[in-house]
Amino acid sequence: MLPRWTLRGKPADLQDLAPGTNPPFVTFNGEVKVDVNKIEEFLEERLVPPRYPRLATKHPESNTAGIDVFAKFSAFIKNPRKDANDALEKALLKSLRRLDEYLRSPLPEEIDTDSPVDPPESTRSFLDGPELTLADCNLLPKLHILKVVARKYRNFEIPADMTGVWRYLNNAYQREEFTNTCPADREIEFAYLDVAKRIK
Repeated sequence: MLPRWTLRGKPADLQDLAPGTNPPFVTFNGEVKVDVNKIEEFLEERLVPPRYPRLATKHPESNTAGIDVFAKFSAFIKNPRKDANDALEKALLKSLRRLDEYLRSPLPEEIDTDSPVDPPESTRSFLDGPELTLADCNLLPKLHILKVVARKYRNFEIPADMTGVWRYLNNAYQREEFTNTCPADREIEFAYLDVAKRIK
């Protein structure tokens, strides 16, 4: 994870490199890039050696699938009011349901256009296909945090019938690049100790 500083606490050498911006940012040939997605695209385009797989998505919809899940989770977990809890939980479930529908819907390459029957449910491992992409790198850590924190502090489980979401998470847990960079559940729970509000 890239470090973040307030403008007041940012090291002087970074202030000289990119005045008026906060990390993360990238400077290249005098140009400053401050948007995280633009930084990722730039690194993908310019700096990745050809022997490594590209991490960009083929399908633009994969970049926005689940885009509001973490915001809905944050509102749910930070809420202390009993009268608002049900509505916030429903909003989170609705967002998760949209993600589940995307993951269960077949991508164009999974559809046999010559077949007379409806296309089957997708069996892909990740948002954009069989391999991890930048979209997964953005969404999977948030989804994992949601799963751990909501269970610990709200007794909330991602519903078992969301088979697309569970397939997605379970495929991530089979990948070393994901499991080796995930903090332990207890560390995530500790990080949210003061963030998760008790319902009153």
